[in-house]
Amino acid sequence: MQGKQLRKLENELWRAADQLRANSKLTASEYSMPVLGLIFLRHAYNRFLKVKDTIEATLPVHPQRGRRALTAKDFEEQNAMFLPEKATFDYLVNLPEGADLGEAIDNAMKLIEDEYDNLKGVLPKNFSILSKDLLRELLRIFNKEVLQKAEGDLFGKIYEFFLNKFAMTGAQEGGEFFTPMSLVQTIVNVIEPDHGIVFDPACGSAGMFVQTGYFIESEGLRPAEKVTFYGQEKAELNTRLAKMNLAVHGLEGLIHEGNTFYEDKHNLVNKADFVMANPPFNVDGVDKNKEVVKKDPRLVLDGKVNLPKNDNANYLWMQYFYNYLKPTGRAGFVMASSASDAGHSEKEIREKLVRTGAVDVMMAIGNNFFYTRSLPCTLWFYDRAKEQDATKRDKVLMLDARKIYRKVTSKVNDFSPEQLQNLICVVNLYRYRN
Repeated sequence: MQGKQLRKLENELWRAADQLRANSKLTASEYSMPVLGLIFLRHAYNRFLKVKDTIEATLPVHPQRGRRALTAKDFEEQNAMFLPEKATFDYLVNLPEGADLGEAIDNAMKLIEDEYDNLKGVLPKNFSILSKDLLRELLRIFNKEVLQKAEGDLFGKIYEFFLNKFAMTGAQEGGEFFTPMSLVQTIVNVIEPDHGIVFDPACGSAGMFVQTGYFIESEGLRPAEKVTFYGQEKAELNTRLAKMNLAVHGLEGLIHEGNTFYEDKHNLVNKADFVMANPPFNVDGVDKNKEVVKKDPRLVLDGKVNLPKNDNANYLWMQYFYNYLKPTGRAGFVMASSASDAGHSEKEIREKLVRTGAVDVMMAIGNNFFYTRSLPCTLWFYDRAKEQDATKRDKVLMLDARKIYRKVTSKVNDFSPEQLQNLICVVNLYRYRN
């Protein structure tokens, strides 16, 4: 689907969803989850139908009993969700006029949760607060022919579009729950997360994991066999969004709710093969007097805990990412541009990080890549294997990509596929010809 067609569809879907606000007393935060829940159901049903045909073609047929019944295991092997009949989109769309749609959709969500333990208590089940007319209209909108034929990438973009819109209407906290696709794809293609433990300690809606799944599939491999996803997220709503996003993409992961500044829920210090994140920038107010912070092993560089003297938490994150990695691990993360030349205690920590030999690539990104803020940012990349390589440890590739972008709207930029490919080619020339 071309960009203009996609934008037209996204805007049409948003207008329909925004009727909930116009025609009800619901706040943005109240109607965001039901809408995302319907996108989840639509996408899950599309994958279900696509995989169902593939599975049925290979099922054994008994002369008397006929074709073997489909099972949840059949679908899991194809990275799709098994949907009981009353949880399918067609069943809901075709319910008679007088049916209680809210109750039927709530029941569909419960049926899916009963099939998948990792979704227990995650899916929205408050559809009864919406009027039958609104629900029927939403089901009709999400049942358009173009959406019936849509596949993963398109739904990923629609999901992201809705997350952006909800961020702008104040439904989420500061827009921290997703990262623009261009930046995620850049991070994934630079660190190449194709095996072992992949960790995001500020995982938002799990966009990093979804793109990692696409990356692994593009290599002809199955994500479930190659990587284990671990995520941590401080907001309960975003934790649920992350679990929904993984499930609808046929991915498995362990997502825990917790404040990364004070809790390390997965205990992954020195255990992660890959760390990727878009942490909240310039966070003030982390309590550095807490014992858990003063003794945090994630803040150890050069044999001691390093606490930046200012209130800004950027250099806490930058040390976490380093210390989560195995001696062969790689990390990629988004960081405020101001962190690249910050002075005083941050400068000392930055020097220690560079002297480890692990800082691999720094990429300056221009304005307007985020929907909710226009500031530029920098992508940082660590490669701890470099520390042991005498010819590479003192080299860092610094890329100024601030003038490389494609205008999506008057307020939003991204990388075109060609621009992204060119950036990755430059990184690969540096990395493999050094």
